[in-house]
Parts: sequence; C-alpha cells; structure tokens
Amino acid sequence: AGEAPTGTRILLASLSAMVAESVTFPIDLTKTRMQLHGSGSASGHRIGAIGVVSEIARKEGVIGLYKGLSPAIIRHMFYTPIRIIGYENLKGFIVNNGESLPLATKALVGGFSGVIAQVVASPADLVKVRMQADGRLVSQGLKPRYSGPVEAFTKILQSEGVKGLWKGVLPNIQRAFLVNMGELACYDHAKHFVIDKKIAEDNIFAHTLASIMSGLASTTLSCPADVVKTRMMNQGENAVYRNSYDCLVKTVRLEGIRALWKGFFPTWARLGPWQFVFWVSYEKFRQLAGISSF
Repeated sequence: AGEAPTGTRILLASLSAMVAESVTFPIDLTKTRMQLHGSGSASGHRIGAIGVVSEIARKEGVIGLYKGLSPAIIRHMFYTPIRIIGYENLKGFIVNNGESLPLATKALVGGFSGVIAQVVASPADLVKVRMQADGRLVSQGLKPRYSGPVEAFTKILQSEGVKGLWKGVLPNIQRAFLVNMGELACYDHAKHFVIDKKIAEDNIFAHTLASIMSGLASTTLSCPADVVKTRMMNQGENAVYRNSYDCLVKTVRLEGIRALWKGFFPTWARLGPWQFVFWVSYEKFRQLAGISSF
C-alpha cells in the first residue's frame, strides 16, 4: 500500500465497488432466486440460470433484474472500503518494511477484515436479500412486502426489532470470512506472483489474471455459507430453520451435499466478473490518483 491518505483510498474503493455492483447486479439477483428455489422442501424441481433470467425479464421486465440495487450499493459503500482498507492497514501493521507476508497470514488478515466489514454492513445486506426475494412475489401477482429500501429497513425494525436487522449475521460472517480469505489473499498473492515471475508487468493483464484466480478461490470456499446465508436471511417470522447449523444439516439431508454448491456457477459468474471489474477499476483509480498499486 502507498502512503496514501486513508480517506482517498476509502473513496476510491467505494467508487470501484459501485461500478462493479452496477455492472454485475443482475447476476446476483439470478443467484439469489436460484438459491431460494426448493428452500425448505425436498422438491426435485430444478431451474437453471437462463430459466430464472428469462422468467424475471418476462414477468417483471428488464428493470426487474435491478430489483434491490439501491440497498446493494448502500451496502457496498460500507462493506467494501472497510474490508479493502482494513486488509491493507492490518497488513501494514504486521509488516513495516514492505516485505511479503506468507499466504496463510494474508488469508487470516483477509478473513478478519471481511468479518468486521460484514458486521457493519449486515442490515443493508438483509434489506437487499429481502428486496430481491420480493421480486418473486411481484412476478406471482402478489403485493411486494416493501416499496423501497427505506420502507424495508423501517418495517424490519418495527416487526423484528433491532436484532432483526442482523438476522443471518452469523452465516454472513462465516461467508464474509471465507470470501475475503479467498479474494483478498488470493488476489494479493496471485498478483505479486504474476509480477515476480515476470508473467506480466503491474498492469491490466496482471490485474485480470489475479482477479480471475481470486474469483475462483473465493467462490469455492464461500458457496456453502452463501446458500445457508440466503436461506436464513429470507425466512421471516415462520422459520423453517432454527439456526445456520440446522439449515446446513437440513439442506444436506433433504437435497444432498451438492445442494451446498447450489448456484455455484451463478455465484462464480457473479464473484468473478465483480472482482474483475472491481480490481481493475480500483487499480486504475489508484493509478489516476497517483497512489501505488494495491
């Protein structure tokens, strides 16, 4: 990390996250809808990503693919800067003389930064999941639970209390730990590997290669926690699962172990491009601002 003011880096991370979020949001919506399919039942009816997208576009129009974008952007304005800058600052705190950290240490630092960021951003994440799930009600001709992010936030607060805003925070923390462990450590490590081995300079090619590798690593690690998180967060008052462990056990028992990687392809198709757009924008913004690369 360059000796850049933390404020500038926070701003650049927020900007890059907003770009990445807007570009890849429809993929996230598809993933959420796929994971909710068959939730709480042993129904064997499977629906593919293409099926979900065409169903959304047919019933809700193209705009339906952006349902819940505003809370997603609000979430990333907290989540991404905290984890990215947290990672850089924690790493700088551990090593002073710019030497390289072992991958295992980077993984722990990445995971820890992700946990802090997730705890802060959890309410916005909950609102996002509920609003994405709401689109399904609209497509079935039912009235959505919430008209917008502010109403969703107030309604959850009224009916489920302050604690309700942090519903699913545990599976969320587990997922954030795994995603950031995979993403931050792998991106950091892969980028320096590519540069050290003279495969590429510190340019868009190196950033692309590193972001593809980090996308795969974080998806494989986080997909099971992501399925549990989505199912836990979507259940309202009439709960099917007691806690995330119960959700994990029931999912495996009713749908088999493979169900934990339900939506693996859309999750990767989401994390991969997201990380690609984010890292390439973030590195570019840093360059424009005259800050050393990540």
